Amino acid sequence: MTTLYYLFAFAIGCVVPLQAAINNQLKLQIGGSTLLAALLSFAVGTLALLLIAALTGQRWSGLAGLGQVSGWQLSGGLMGALFVFGTTLLAPRIGVAAMLSLIIAGQILLSLLFDRYGWLGLAVREVSPARLAGALLVVVGVLLVNYGDRLGK
Repeated sequence: MTTLYYLFAFAIGCVVPLQAAINNQLKLQIGGSTLLAALLSFAVGTLALLLIAALTGQRWSGLAGLGQVSGWQLSGGLMGALFVFGTTLLAPRIGVAAMLSLIIAGQILLSLLFDRYGWLGLAVREVSPARLAGALLVVVGVLLVNYGDRLGK
């Protein structure tokens, strides 16, 4: 089952550049508004999740606890909206590879801190020298993706 999780994570990573490109095309079709393209993208995603929840028999009664939810616990939706808006804005301006290399570098670096300290109830995981080296290689990769063409000039 763990292998399936890794494959699913890889598939999600493959979808991100596709999503950015599709949302950019949507933006162009609806008059150039990055914000409206992100809104439409989120609306379609919300409808899809509603349909999947209904088809899989999710217990809607669980939403009764919504009144006890802290505001910060809902901030994931804001972060998701920022992500969709940001990728729609940035992909045509800086390129998909540059954008994603920077996104991935930010994810890796912050993820190591979450692993090390177990923030927000996540399991604490060792940040070994090998994992730090991997993060450094990601940063080197970001530099090469963004500035590598200037090396030979």
